[in-house]
Amino acid sequence: MSFPFRLLIDQHCDGATNMARDEAISNAVSAGAQLPTLRFYGWTPPAISLGMSQRISSVDEVRCAEAGVGIVRRSTGGLAILHTDEFTYSIAMPASHPIAEGDVLTSYRRISEAIIDALQRLGVRDVQANKVAKEDKATGPVCFEAPSDYEVVGAAPAADTLPLRKLVGSAQWRRLDGVLQHGSLPLHGDIGRICALLHGAPEPARVRRHAATLQEALGRIASWDEVATAWCASFIDVLHIDFTPGPLSTAELERTDELLRTKYAADVWTRRK
Repeated sequence: MSFPFRLLIDQHCDGATNMARDEAISNAVSAGAQLPTLRFYGWTPPAISLGMSQRISSVDEVRCAEAGVGIVRRSTGGLAILHTDEFTYSIAMPASHPIAEGDVLTSYRRISEAIIDALQRLGVRDVQANKVAKEDKATGPVCFEAPSDYEVVGAAPAADTLPLRKLVGSAQWRRLDGVLQHGSLPLHGDIGRICALLHGAPEPARVRRHAATLQEALGRIASWDEVATAWCASFIDVLHIDFTPGPLSTAELERTDELLRTKYAADVWTRRK
């Protein structure tokens, strides 16, 4: 049995627009106005996204402004991510969908299996997603300081003596009628550069020891399009999805504009904590 899904290969947008689009899509999917949707996108200009309950005071706003880095708050939980030079995915489903069945961890692990397969297709070795010991979890404001339970880790070919390092940071938002999960795969660049943009961040070297870009894991640069192709193939094979490419609807674009005005581009949301 295969599950009909819309495949949306989207643009590189600013942080507020990206988060508004994810929620607008989730609203439409939950209402039955759209098929469950897998969206691929990027970020221009770069932005820091904060988890829903993370404090705005953890961000060095002066340095972000000087570096041309935006700030947005997600509707999902977790810690801060610097979105730049990355591949981002989101998957929106009704809460009753078979892929969303079970609790947060059950569905999270199910989706992680597809992500593991995609990274293996790209050539990453020893990819896995397991429970993480309490003492190995992040203690500061940076998502990629350490993996959370069942986040995807892998080995870097030039770093055989290091433990497996976090490759993908994902978070899930569950409501009575819908599930939205989105995640970040850094493609290249310095995984520790976010530390200069936050207060109370760990030393960049700590982040580099515990996380890696796809370039580090592969020993080469993989393009955004190459990653999208692998991601799509793995979601088809592992989750038995039947994709139909499709754009955002007029209603979704209008809902995106509304969410920008009332939520993601508004200080009252960004500074709610």
